[in-house]
Amino acid sequence: MMSVNTSPAGQPHPMWDRAAETMPRAEREALQLERLRAQVERARRVPFYRDILNHRELGPHSIRSLDDVRRLPFTTKDDMRRQHPLGLLAVPRKELARIHGSSGTTGTPTFVGYTAGDLQTWSDLCARFLVAGGLRPEYTAQVAFGYGLFTGGFGLHYGIEKVGAAVIPVAAGNTRRQLEIMRDLDPEVLICTPSYALTIADTAREMGLEPRALPIRIGHFGGEPWTEDMRREIEEQLDIQAFNNYGLSEIIGPGVSGECMARTGMHIQEDHFLVECLDPETLEPVPEGEPGELVITALTREAMPMIRYRTRDIARLYRDPCPCGRTTLRMSRVTGRTDDMLIIRGVNVFPSQIEEALLRVEGTTPHYQIEVSRPGTLDEVHVKVEIHPEIFSDRMDRMQALCERISREIQTVAGIRAHVDLVEPRSIERFVGKAKRVLDKRGLTD
Repeated sequence: MMSVNTSPAGQPHPMWDRAAETMPRAEREALQLERLRAQVERARRVPFYRDILNHRELGPHSIRSLDDVRRLPFTTKDDMRRQHPLGLLAVPRKELARIHGSSGTTGTPTFVGYTAGDLQTWSDLCARFLVAGGLRPEYTAQVAFGYGLFTGGFGLHYGIEKVGAAVIPVAAGNTRRQLEIMRDLDPEVLICTPSYALTIADTAREMGLEPRALPIRIGHFGGEPWTEDMRREIEEQLDIQAFNNYGLSEIIGPGVSGECMARTGMHIQEDHFLVECLDPETLEPVPEGEPGELVITALTREAMPMIRYRTRDIARLYRDPCPCGRTTLRMSRVTGRTDDMLIIRGVNVFPSQIEEALLRVEGTTPHYQIEVSRPGTLDEVHVKVEIHPEIFSDRMDRMQALCERISREIQTVAGIRAHVDLVEPRSIERFVGKAKRVLDKRGLTD
């Protein structure tokens, strides 16, 4: 199924499913409309959706164009919690082949069900973006994501196998063991969170290894927002090409979108997902290229036909042509979430902006923690940041000058004043999953 075409410049652009990935836009929109109608009909098997659709007198007949998706109800994480554990199923429980889930920010788990057909779709979608980002059947991929209720490890595992490549299912954690296996088995591909990739590089140096001498050539990273500066840091430290991908368990898991070799944004698998980009306050569409909240309808999901799911992820959408020849809509990297956005003295700030500022200053690392407090009536922000060992000095004037440079950069990028504390290398906690960057001590929620 895999094929390779070349750009006018002669650069290879491999594809897993050429027909789907290069489909003319008019043909793709006709397919989306057909599948949207079918999904609305499937959603009527779910009491939650049926009650809303009946109340609004909506059905498949109401969907005459793709714009009519805006007549359909939103689905939120809270809706899933209220339907706990599996109240959004559109199939009998006996037809489930897999159940995944996540703990969520409140600790209340949200579960997602998959039919055997859903699992086939999922592995195919992962195969698409992995091939787009350089995976070959003759390669070996080391998966350092968790295997369990979390969707990341399994979806990527089966996508790799579908391509025909070998999988090393190391799972998350035990970084020294990861490196030993990497040296023994020579995988060309590393799959994990971007922050964990840097942890692997740090640990390699602690073990007396040169990170750039590791066998990996390609990294597929997801599971948390990361910046272009962080990509450059990973590529420099590990001497690899780093590719971004996007997905979420509520929709299917990894496989919603991913980068091609041109890396001009992540190609959305539009034959399976209808993606809107909305102003999170007005819920109206934003102009193309402007940031907004991604709202996704899963067009082919059998077990749980998710309609207009509010992801809370902030990104941009683009329709301009990509050199790779794919005709799909593309999305930018996720720059933050509406629910992890910090409001500091009236200024909206995302942790990724702090990261961008830090990586602009020579000598800093992507390991940091943001602490927000309100000792009086005004918010205060403290940023702890690790610096490279060769930069660390016992001269107070040098350290103070570095703090001031970092503070100025944060103000330039994020628009806030922050107190900067320089800390020794390896003093900030490392994470094998999503990095926990923010400690909010203001007591703004119960």
